[in-house]
Amino acid sequence: MAVESKTGKLIFEDRFERNESQEERDEVGNGWNTNSKSRANGHKQVDLKDGAMRIFIHETADHGVSVTHPMEFRDGRVELKFMLEDPKDSLGLNFADLQYKKVWAGHLFRVNVCVKAVEIADLKTGVMDLKTREARKAGTVSNEVKEKLKTKTKRVPHKLETGQWYHVAAEVVGDTMTVSIDGEKVASFSSEGMAHPTKRLLRLAIKRNVVVDDLQIYSLD
Repeated sequence: MAVESKTGKLIFEDRFERNESQEERDEVGNGWNTNSKSRANGHKQVDLKDGAMRIFIHETADHGVSVTHPMEFRDGRVELKFMLEDPKDSLGLNFADLQYKKVWAGHLFRVNVCVKAVEIADLKTGVMDLKTREARKAGTVSNEVKEKLKTKTKRVPHKLETGQWYHVAAEVVGDTMTVSIDGEKVASFSSEGMAHPTKRLLRLAIKRNVVVDDLQIYSLD
């Protein structure tokens, strides 16, 4: 497996090599939080097992699984190992700033990796802008805004195998997000939302299931 160039200052890392005291509810530790209590009636959706973190959506959940950790940088990089065990699984990396109130739930931009493609989306100036979100819910989005939203997402075909570990690096510098898998640059997208002054929260946003390990966050400031 290729190793990324370790530029920048390491500000957080987790190897997930610890045990939980019980198996009834999430107990990730090391500063992590989850939305299982509010979105899955408290049912367990995150399990530390065999030195990795397994994230799986509970059948009662009314929202995808969100596993969050604070961070702070303008420019930076998130790296981790991940495995998709089913063709429908995907890995979502959501960058947020809960102090920024002009977007829904602090959403700035995201990277989504599935077995067929990598997708990068600017949420700050796209679908999570509060005015845009409200208009979409009300069905009153103008044609001008609809055309603008088409420019806020980039999807690049890239095939992955299920049951195999991969290393992903998502690096944001200025207004550009670049995604590499096993050391190979797969996708790059420039949009103004990526240049948000401070990224304060990493969300692992999981619609179904994923296994992650060896997560590192670097500041390039």
